[in-house]
Amino acid sequence: MEQRQAFRQTIEEGYTFEGPSFVLGGAMLGEETQTGTLVRIPLGTLNRHGLIGGATGTGKTKTLQIIAEQLSREGVPSLLMDIKGDLSGIAVPAGGHPKIDERHAAIGIPFSASGTPVELLSLSDEPGARLRATVLEFGPVLFSKMLDLNDTQSGIIAVAYKYAEDEGLPLLDLKDLRKVLQYMTNEGKDAAEKEYGRISTASVGAIMRRVVELEGQGAEKFFGERSFEVEDLLRLDENGRGIVSIVRLTDVQDRPKLFSTFMLQLLAEIYATFPEEGDLDRPKLMVFIDEAHLVFEEATDALLDQLEAIIKLIRSKGVGLIFVTQNPADIPSDVLGQLGLKVQHALRAFTAKDRKAIKLASENYPLSDFYNIDQTLTELGTGEAFVTALDRKGRPTPLVRTMLRAPESRMDVLTDQEISRLVSSSSLVRKYNESIDRESAYEILEKKLERARAEEHRAEMEEQREKARETTSSTSRRRTGREKSMLEEIMSNTMTRQIGRTVAREVARGILGVLGIKRRR
Repeated sequence: MEQRQAFRQTIEEGYTFEGPSFVLGGAMLGEETQTGTLVRIPLGTLNRHGLIGGATGTGKTKTLQIIAEQLSREGVPSLLMDIKGDLSGIAVPAGGHPKIDERHAAIGIPFSASGTPVELLSLSDEPGARLRATVLEFGPVLFSKMLDLNDTQSGIIAVAYKYAEDEGLPLLDLKDLRKVLQYMTNEGKDAAEKEYGRISTASVGAIMRRVVELEGQGAEKFFGERSFEVEDLLRLDENGRGIVSIVRLTDVQDRPKLFSTFMLQLLAEIYATFPEEGDLDRPKLMVFIDEAHLVFEEATDALLDQLEAIIKLIRSKGVGLIFVTQNPADIPSDVLGQLGLKVQHALRAFTAKDRKAIKLASENYPLSDFYNIDQTLTELGTGEAFVTALDRKGRPTPLVRTMLRAPESRMDVLTDQEISRLVSSSSLVRKYNESIDRESAYEILEKKLERARAEEHRAEMEEQREKARETTSSTSRRRTGREKSMLEEIMSNTMTRQIGRTVAREVARGILGVLGIKRRR
């Protein structure tokens, strides 16, 4: 009895906050839920980031759903990465179930079914507002890190960006960048090298292969216009509830580089755009990254460095990140050390490697007088989790086994008809799904090359006509020269002159005879 009282007192003191908070669930001692002993999450420290971990089937996605819908009630918008396609149900109320009523009775809070305002977004051909960014917005440093380029290749990318800027060539999509690189190493090579130095053709070839690889993962649909404005993630509905933006990524699972590229660009854009906020009583935006191992496993070392830097800095913008993954080991230790909220569902120990991972995971949590952490991690039931957060002074709250409340929205996907209605009523779909292909570097250089080819053709034709005129004139001069030479040769010949005199004398005799004139003897 004394242990129970001490436990309840510890939890009530540790999870009572002055600022706004929401109820995540009820505290458990052993297998028993302590009715009325509520585990609350303070909104003021959620920008310190968080982790939802646990084996498959333990309820990670439902925990994400609970937190997102409770944040929406508190006027905090969220961005959700829906890898498996099972988050869209947050838009409609739950159907209710006796098990849900039983769970909430044990926790000590009523259950109320409610939908959440939702905006569907898409990186590919999924229904929703299209997410795009231009190559120019990435910048040469981020673009080079994304492709994992070496120093020489990164320098060439920087030169390409500078060349495009100096020549007035907008870099909007990947074909623009490829065209600029091709032009700098072919038709415009002399001018480019004179201005920016020698450009290695081999290095450009390596860059082009990386770009083609990225295109193979569908990046040509992501790069372009109209660029997504991150301020549209901060919207509230008419009732003051935060809108939950869901990026549908069910067809991107086999293209991890595109996913990690998108995440990096989005976080970088948020960091560059949002103003410094200091300490807020609630975050401006929460970003949930489901299947977070897809971001970190396939990201290059340079990309990881950039991600870690942004994760450390972005909280000053009032933005919190929550990573959802099967094992905390999926998250780099430098990132894991930055996390304030931790919701750890059950881990399974089937192998020696699994037991070692559980041991390491248990060391990431505060010590507890009420739990054997590494053992309890394998005993947690579905919808149960170890929870610890940060209070307003940045101190970890007591580790508590928690019976999580049920989602108030549907724990399943929307039907095609429901998705169609959601998309057809979206103002962002009308704003971002308009196809724009304005004149950019590719078209400008193509026209320039066409003009150059036309000018070269005219020069060749003029040269041919000039050669033809010279040939005709030379032939005429040779013919005239030959005629004069023959006449002169005939007139200068002695026999020719003698014959001429004889002919002239006989003609004269004939004429005189006709006239009746007799020659003198």
